[in-house]
Amino acid sequence: MLLAIDAGNTNVVFAIYDGDRQAGIWRTATDQKRTADEYMVWLTHLMALKGFAPGDIDSAIIASVVPGATFNLKRLCKDHFGCDPVIVGQPGVDLGVKALVDRPEEVGADRLVNTAAAAATYKTPLIVIDFGTATTFDVVDADGNYCGGVIAPGLNLSLEALQMAASKLPRVEIQQPAEVIGKNTIACMQSGIFWGYVGLIEGLISRIRAEYGEPMRVVATGGLAVLFAKATHVIEHTDSELTLRGLLLIHKRNTVQ
Repeated sequence: MLLAIDAGNTNVVFAIYDGDRQAGIWRTATDQKRTADEYMVWLTHLMALKGFAPGDIDSAIIASVVPGATFNLKRLCKDHFGCDPVIVGQPGVDLGVKALVDRPEEVGADRLVNTAAAAATYKTPLIVIDFGTATTFDVVDADGNYCGGVIAPGLNLSLEALQMAASKLPRVEIQQPAEVIGKNTIACMQSGIFWGYVGLIEGLISRIRAEYGEPMRVVATGGLAVLFAKATHVIEHTDSELTLRGLLLIHKRNTVQ
């Protein structure tokens, strides 16, 4: 069985694959101080609830955008699961896609993994929107390669910044308001956050398509993908498992059969 680990700025996602079948998935808040032993205590308890033991894991792959967390995740795989993990972005790891940008080494591992998964699943060229700590727009060319994109502040990050800077504004839930024109403070904030982001999505997609010069499909992933897909026609597909599926594909590509 494969242990796939996606370490983002907000959460670390662990998934177990039995062949191509996802057999379990768990999330924990990203904490660079969390040790391999602490991960193990938490993870093995949840694995046991699904009927899995550490000995069931025979391989692992890690994609991390948090360097401080990568070391302990590697130690988790080596010390507790007895396997040397494939690390996305390390020399010699074949992703099956190229990063056609000025500084390929600076591209986040998650963006390359999403590119690999999207190119294998959908007709290219396409745009992948990932609603995470940052909202990223990744451009995948006709050959399935990553050729740049956009990084915008994530929705929760924007909302936290607004609340911190304006002391009288309350915390609000992210949801689609029935009307754009709010009649009270909370409704005004929800409208600004939600419909403002819809405007950002539609505006950037329009500009990317115009600059690229060809029709492009749009795929969205991340926790808020479904919410925004319901509010705009520009998002054609939602795919909550895109990153993990990309890790599965890359691991297969780098495993000697």
